Amino acid sequence: MSELDIPSILSSRAGEELALAEQHMNPQFVRVLRAIGFDRSWVGAEGAELIDGEGNRYLDMLGGFGVFALGRNNPAVRRALQELLDAETANLPQMGVTLLAGVLAEQLLARAPANLDAALFTNSGAESVEAVIKLARAATGRARILYCDHAFHGLTLGALSVNGNEEFRDRFGPFLPGCDPVPFGDLDALGRELARGDVAAFLVEPVQGKTVTIPEAAYLPEARELCRRHHALFAVDEVQTGLGRTGRFLALEHWALEPDLVALSKALSGGYVPVGAVLGTREVFDRVFDSMERAVVHGSTFATNDLAAAAGIATLAELDRAGLVERARRAGELLLDLTRPLAERYETVREVRGLGLMWAIELSPPRTRLWRAAEDRQGGIFSQLIAVPLFTEHRILTQVAGHRTNVVKAIPPLVVTDDQLRRFADALADVIEHAERPRAMARFGVTMGRRMLRSRARV
Repeated sequence: MSELDIPSILSSRAGEELALAEQHMNPQFVRVLRAIGFDRSWVGAEGAELIDGEGNRYLDMLGGFGVFALGRNNPAVRRALQELLDAETANLPQMGVTLLAGVLAEQLLARAPANLDAALFTNSGAESVEAVIKLARAATGRARILYCDHAFHGLTLGALSVNGNEEFRDRFGPFLPGCDPVPFGDLDALGRELARGDVAAFLVEPVQGKTVTIPEAAYLPEARELCRRHHALFAVDEVQTGLGRTGRFLALEHWALEPDLVALSKALSGGYVPVGAVLGTREVFDRVFDSMERAVVHGSTFATNDLAAAAGIATLAELDRAGLVERARRAGELLLDLTRPLAERYETVREVRGLGLMWAIELSPPRTRLWRAAEDRQGGIFSQLIAVPLFTEHRILTQVAGHRTNVVKAIPPLVVTDDQLRRFADALADVIEHAERPRAMARFGVTMGRRMLRSRARV
């Protein structure tokens, strides 16, 4: 048997991606990609660009759902990982601790609110949320977890129990008992639930990631005060908003919040090695790990691995070196300046909103009988009229923000350039103008129908 040769596999089997995924993984997802024209063979990536098998470059305004904050294939993180592998460290002794995880914890806490002074590591955002639920219940002796309508906290069963999107929850119940939703932004509803005295924690995204919904200025500070008054923990999910995305290292800094627990992941990986973390107060951690017998009541086999820690340390260093937190703030302001005028120019644009490089455009279909019928049948279809031609005609990758939602979302790498943002804004104006034309839906429907027929034929 010949020696393993990864470059040989990449070259000799290039172009098989969709067929392999269809046969061995998730054929329905492949059908979706083909139906909307996103069925590309990706062979490379650099910074804020993806490269397909024909050498075409696409502006990546999705950034792996926020993973590639430093840009794709960041050389500084890659170099740190290569150095780590060359060092041949005593990784994961399990009955022991190693250096790099402790250094990463130290560096994260140095950047976090001053009241946070303890950390544990995970492998993903969902796992960080699971840890938050466990720590909150153990520390308070209470069972209930409050979360917000339309929140997204992950897709494992515990995280799904606090997921406010029914399309993800359907057919996976029953969920964890005691997980109850409250409307995002509704302090009265939150106060009523907290007043029952049985809530372990209120878990909230500072900006709701699915639709980039930004709360009123007073909401999060007053929610924090309500939690303190009723002896519940205030837990902030910064899996998507953290590490500079909103123009602050943590989004909670916009409101000067002092949370009890913070969940992190995505950008902390540098785009290479899965890593997540939970930051918390020493009081919470000491209530959970309160004896030698309970020293191992929560953990994860790979959570403190040296590759993940090296990636995290290198990510923090690169954020500082390249000034990417400030870059996200300034680029986000430019993006809003470029795109907010679309709400005045086009009937179908309801709102453009964002915080740092977390951006969304909310759409309203034309007021015609045909469009009303189409939206009744498949809510959110108009947003595909924006996202699909952005990709197929302008080579720009974005995302329809949610099921039956006319919101298109962008969370590009923080290294995206001003010229790339201008290219995005110009392309967006072009596709909106075409989408408002009377025959746009008919053309789109014919195109989608043909793609779906071809996809079924392949199956």
